[in-house]
Amino acid sequence: MENSGGSTQDINAPPLEGVSGGGTSYGWINGDVHGSGHLQRTVDPREIQTADLLHVWSMPSTANVGQQEMPRPMEPIKLLAARNERESAQIALRPKVSWAGSGIAGVAQIHCTDLCSTSGDRLAVGQSLSLRRVAAILGVPDALVPLDLPVSQLNLNPMETTVIWVSVDVPTEQPPGLYEGEIIISAMKEDTQSSVHGLPKSERHQIYSEIKSCLDIVDAIDDKPYEDVVERVKSLSANLQRVLLSPTFLGCCSNNGSSDMMDEDVFTDLSVRLKLSVTVWDFSIPVTPSLPAVFGISETVIEDRYGVEHGSDEWYNALEQHFKWLLQYRISPFFCRWGNGMRVLAYTCPWPADHSKSDEYHSDPRLAAYAVPFAPILSGSDAAKCSLQKEVELLKTKSHWKKAYFYLWDEPMTLEHYNSIRSMSTELHTYAPDARVLTTYNSGPNDAPLAPNNFEAFLEVPNFLRPHTQIYCTSELILGNRDDLVDDIISEIQVDNGEEWWTYVCLGPSDPQPNWHLGMRGTQHRAVMWRVWREGGTGFLYWGSNCYEKATVASAEIKFRRGLPPGDGVLFYPGEVFSTNQLVASMRLERILSGLQDIEYLKLYASKYGRQASLALLEKTGVYQGPEQYTSGHMPIDTMRAEVYYACQF
Repeated sequence: MENSGGSTQDINAPPLEGVSGGGTSYGWINGDVHGSGHLQRTVDPREIQTADLLHVWSMPSTANVGQQEMPRPMEPIKLLAARNERESAQIALRPKVSWAGSGIAGVAQIHCTDLCSTSGDRLAVGQSLSLRRVAAILGVPDALVPLDLPVSQLNLNPMETTVIWVSVDVPTEQPPGLYEGEIIISAMKEDTQSSVHGLPKSERHQIYSEIKSCLDIVDAIDDKPYEDVVERVKSLSANLQRVLLSPTFLGCCSNNGSSDMMDEDVFTDLSVRLKLSVTVWDFSIPVTPSLPAVFGISETVIEDRYGVEHGSDEWYNALEQHFKWLLQYRISPFFCRWGNGMRVLAYTCPWPADHSKSDEYHSDPRLAAYAVPFAPILSGSDAAKCSLQKEVELLKTKSHWKKAYFYLWDEPMTLEHYNSIRSMSTELHTYAPDARVLTTYNSGPNDAPLAPNNFEAFLEVPNFLRPHTQIYCTSELILGNRDDLVDDIISEIQVDNGEEWWTYVCLGPSDPQPNWHLGMRGTQHRAVMWRVWREGGTGFLYWGSNCYEKATVASAEIKFRRGLPPGDGVLFYPGEVFSTNQLVASMRLERILSGLQDIEYLKLYASKYGRQASLALLEKTGVYQGPEQYTSGHMPIDTMRAEVYYACQF
């Protein structure tokens, strides 16, 4: 397996077998790509336009841009976003010539500005605007490694395309309007790559003066009565002060910002300036997701890779880091470990119900649903199960109890498995009659058929498990490409009695249907949630988001589990693999977030015009017609979102 940090790929080799689910849309081409490396020792990037050294162009977030992606014309990035929404795009860089030695083509500096509106409001770099480098996994672009802000530098390889993922998070209180800024890309001399100290002194003084000016403006409005504005501005002020005190600006204060600006002006004039604008719409995505999307996090993977002992302070801290980090993706995380026969211990909060952390976790408005463990988390023994009743009785007194569910067994296959679910559920419902038990399944018991054929047996599962299950969670693999089977499934669910139908993906379905396997098209990833909306599911489960092969060192190479399609069960990576202490998201995880945000748009539209109208909108705009008929391009997505906004303005 290729090193997960994204080592250089042989440009003559096609993608590896088994990871090209959506085709070779991530940029492999036939034949060699010839550069102009013979110029590398004659080019000084301080004396030539960056545009003459470097191709720069933008791509939508649904594009898979590989190392051999060919250049396109540069166009401004224009994003559309509601409040409390994240929108992303990509910037691709490809050297035209080499201007450095040491086996690289050269060094590019990336500088972001705040996005500003004409009324003076801002989307600040480092708070609302972030940059991440796209790294290859198995030769496929996927990992998003955080970059320094507001200035970062990248090594560019000859005849390779390097990609930057740009995200804008719009705060809930952000005033609507058009926000504009720039991403400035400059070719640099190789000896300036290691530190921001390599910037010309005149440029550092200019940056210092600009930041100091910003602080003066902030201080002038500090006494205004609008509390939310004051708090936001104070936060910005503290952030800017921290930047001013960094080693980058040591020695600048005494010079009052005066310097000969000629060198800096020339340098800036040589740069490529990519315009970035965000239109913030006058409505907000709800803080609490409308669709509960519950995703598993393997506690044992965390223990093994980070070397933390089960139940230790370090263990609690590691779990909390993962929990809080995944919440930003509109996901309701649960921790899990598996027992014999696919019995699963699932829990959202590792602390007991009488701990202060319990209310903090369960009351978080970003959490749409939480799992309650059937056995104690730290022991898991049957002898200690009596504590469950005390836990449940305390949780039942809380207003957040309506979000609780119990996930007892994953994909029962035999009559014994099904009877175990019935037994555990019976015990649970003796002291919590309103408890919701979730069961995932893709068949009935294979040793005691419920009907003459597999699909009819599958349809009989609700009758067989009733009243021991309230959330029937079925695999999308069962449906294949037949939308008509959805009605058959829903007809077996007693919605009036509080039963729900959720869905999940895992090993299947496979290409061309929507799933989250590595190498599938970007719209194929995003279409998983379009399918959920189209079919009418009221929740979604994903079995694991960090379930890679076991390793005992945090920085060890990522290996997907044998027997699973690459990417199945892995949606983020340990940052240590990429020399950072932050968790590293996959592009697939970002597209899951986009799909969950799309559901909020569709729900808003349905609230005004009806559910059937929202389905018609999906079809009319060409976004989604069925599990094998959905857009391969990005334009229909923005068309649909814009139509929702303009049709639902208040």
